[in-house]
Amino acid sequence: MNNKTIKVTFNNYEVKEFPKGTTLKSISDSYKDYYQYDILIGKVDNDLVDLADPISKSCKVTFYDRSSSVGNSVYSSSVNFILTLAVKNVLGENAQVIIEHSIDKGVFCRIKDQQITEDLLQRLESEMREIVEDNYLFTKLSVARTDAIKYFKKKNKFDKVNVLKYISNTYINLYRINDLYDYFYGKMAYSTKQINDFKLNYVSSYGFVLSIPDTINPECTLDYVHHEKVFDSFQKYHEFGRKVNIENAADLNLMVSNTHINELVYLAEAFYDSQLVDIAEEISKGERKIRVILLAGPSSSGKTTTATKLKTYIKSRGINVYQLSTDDYFFNKDKTPLNANGEYDFESLSAVDVDLFNKHLLKLLALERVEIPSYNFILGKREYNKKYIQLGDNDVIIIEGIHALNDLLTMAIERDKKYKIYISPLTNLNIDNHNHIHTSDIRRLRRIIRDSKTRGINAADTLRMWPAITLGEQNNIYTYQDEVDKVINSALVYEIGVLKTYVEPLLFSVDEDDDVYPEALRLINLLRNFLPIAGDVVPEDSLLREFIGGSCFRI
Repeated sequence: MNNKTIKVTFNNYEVKEFPKGTTLKSISDSYKDYYQYDILIGKVDNDLVDLADPISKSCKVTFYDRSSSVGNSVYSSSVNFILTLAVKNVLGENAQVIIEHSIDKGVFCRIKDQQITEDLLQRLESEMREIVEDNYLFTKLSVARTDAIKYFKKKNKFDKVNVLKYISNTYINLYRINDLYDYFYGKMAYSTKQINDFKLNYVSSYGFVLSIPDTINPECTLDYVHHEKVFDSFQKYHEFGRKVNIENAADLNLMVSNTHINELVYLAEAFYDSQLVDIAEEISKGERKIRVILLAGPSSSGKTTTATKLKTYIKSRGINVYQLSTDDYFFNKDKTPLNANGEYDFESLSAVDVDLFNKHLLKLLALERVEIPSYNFILGKREYNKKYIQLGDNDVIIIEGIHALNDLLTMAIERDKKYKIYISPLTNLNIDNHNHIHTSDIRRLRRIIRDSKTRGINAADTLRMWPAITLGEQNNIYTYQDEVDKVINSALVYEIGVLKTYVEPLLFSVDEDDDVYPEALRLINLLRNFLPIAGDVVPEDSLLREFIGGSCFRI
C-alpha cells in the first residue's frame, strides 16, 4: 500500500485497497452483494458515517440495510424527509406536515390546517415516487447552530428553532433534498432512490399513516391495519399533551428550565391513574359479571405496577382481587419446549400447563379452595408450598403475562367473564414536527435501566436481546390487541428526561467495537435533544419506579 491508497477491512475479515478519498458509497458498492437491500449507512471504525463521506485512512467498515434496526431507522428518517418535500411541492411552501407517532409499522401524520382526502394522498404519494425516481442526494451540511436557528426562524419553522435552543453543540448537521433543508437527529440514506417502498394510508380527514417495511418484514411494506383502540389511546394522549402544552422536546425542556416540572409530573401521573380508575369503575358497575382480568403488553410497558395499582382501585370499590402468574404454571424443565437455539423456550405457550391452569381457574370461579403452585426456576420444576386461594362470589382474578390476551390460555372461561387489557407506552412526545420518537425506544430505555439495576445485564446485552424480544411480542401480543376491552397508555410525558439521567451513562458504557454500538449511539443522539430531570421528582407509586427503583410497591 502506498500513501495514495487505504486498506478497508470489511466485517473484520475481507481486506481491499481503495484510493484515498474514495466515498463510503463507492466502497459500499464493492460489498452490495452481501446485502439483500440497498446499503443505507456505514460504520467506519466506531462511527456511523454517511455514505457520501470520503474515507481518507485505513479502517474497518460494516454496512447496514433496512433489515437492521440501524438501517431501518435511517430508512424511516429518509422517508419522512421525502414526505416533507412532497407536501411542500404539492401544497406550497407554508404547508406543515406533522409526524406524530408510531402505529402499525408506520407513523401517523397530519398536515396543519389541511383536511386529508383520498385524492390528496394519491397526489402526495405520486409526488413522493417522483422524488424517489429523480434520485436526489441527501446532502449533509455542517452549520453553526445559531445560523440554523436564524434560517428556521425565517422559514417560520419554530418547532426547529425551539429544539435547537437546547442543543449545546456549536455546529449541527442539516440535510438537504433538492431545495429543502431540514434538521434530523439521525442519519440519512445516500439518495432518494434507495427509499423506494412505502404507502400512504387514509385514516380520516384528520390524518393518514405513512407505512414502510420493518425489520421483521423488510422485503416490502405490508398493508396497513388500523387498530382502533390503540389509535384512540394515542389521540387521547395527544389531546392531553396539547392541554398541558407538551408536544415536542422543546416544550418539555422549557418546563424543566423554568422549574415547572413538578406540576407536570403530577398531571402526567393523574392521567395515567385515571385510566385505571375508569377500569375499576366499569368492573364495579357489574354490567358484565367480570371474573378474570387479563393484562398483557410488550416488554417494559409497566405491567407489574399497573396490575398492582389496578388491584388497589378495584379493592377500593369493595371487590377482592387475587393475582395469578402464568409463570407458576410452567411445565417442569423435562417437558419445556426448546427454541431454535436449543434453549428452554419459556415464551412459548407450550411451556405453560394450560390444562392445569384452566382447571384451577374453573375451580376458583366455582368458589372452591385451590392450592396454587410456585415455579422454582433454579430447580426447573413446580412446587406446592400450601399457598391456597378461595374466591368469594364477587371477587376477581388478575392474570398478567405475555400470553394473557390469547384465548387459548383461558379457553375454559367464557368471553363475557373476561376483561382484556392491552398496555404500552404510546408516547405523544416528539423531538419536533418531523422527528418522532418510536414507542419502542421508550421501552428500550426503560428496559436498559431495569436490566442494569435488577438483573446485572449491561446495556449492550439488552440491546442485543431486543430483536428476539420484538419477535416474541409480534407473535404473542400484537396479534391480539384489537380484541381487548381497554388500552392503557403507560407513557408519562415527562419520563424521557428522567430516563436520560439514568440511562445515558449505561449507553456510554457500550464498547465502540460492539456490534450494538450504532444502536446505542442512536439512542444517545435521541437523548441529546432533552434536558435531564432528576429522579427525585418521580412519586414513589409511579409506574416509572418499576424501572428506576424506589417503588413503594413490592415489585
